[in-house]
Amino acid sequence: MTTGVRRRMGVEERRQQLIGVALELFSHRSPDDVSIDEIAAAAGISRPLVYHYFPGKLSLYEAALRRAADDLSQRFEEPQDGPLGARLIRVMGRFFDFVDEHGPGFSALMRGGPAVGSSTTNALIDSVRQAAYVQILTHLGVTDPPPRLELVVRSWISLAESTALIWLDGRRIPRRELEAQLVHDFAALAAVSAAYDEEMAGLLRHILADEPADGTFGDLIGRLVALAPAPAPAPAPAPAPAPSGS
Repeated sequence: MTTGVRRRMGVEERRQQLIGVALELFSHRSPDDVSIDEIAAAAGISRPLVYHYFPGKLSLYEAALRRAADDLSQRFEEPQDGPLGARLIRVMGRFFDFVDEHGPGFSALMRGGPAVGSSTTNALIDSVRQAAYVQILTHLGVTDPPPRLELVVRSWISLAESTALIWLDGRRIPRRELEAQLVHDFAALAAVSAAYDEEMAGLLRHILADEPADGTFGDLIGRLVALAPAPAPAPAPAPAPAPSGS
């Protein structure tokens, strides 16, 4: 027969529990709308006890954000096997899984939340962007990126963030279509850069050499070709002049 006595948590265990509770609440509502009282109630402890572990809501929010940032950074990790397009599709799937799971918190962070502007928050956001940047370079097999490649990759990461925020506002575009579109966006950015730089052109040729015709980038080429107008029919040859009489 059980006694019903609850086990007393250690300090670090309790801190991790509170971070998990806060992150779950922030995932469903904007952090601005979640009170310390709600966090305490969800954790089954008193409000003063929350302040025993965290000096205020901001410090708890930053701790929850740090855990979320670690999670998001790991979602850009992908085995370096197979065509790049297929790898990026899987990465975008995991990225949107995160956005879907933590929508209000993700939106509040990127658009303005309780910790926006703090050095801790900015450092965490930058760490996620840097982790994504390093992972993409790893997939490209590049250790010392030229300036144009850095511009392409960092621009693409910013585009992914903006796309996710727009998608969260009503989810009016099918998610899977956006994931594929973002991978196509990466190819398009690289192609435009390649038109201006031979080093980027060589990298793009290397990427496309490993892509199957029916793969992600091949699908993009097919879609673009389908948009091109059909060539106008060649004019009929003029009739040969009749022979003149002798």
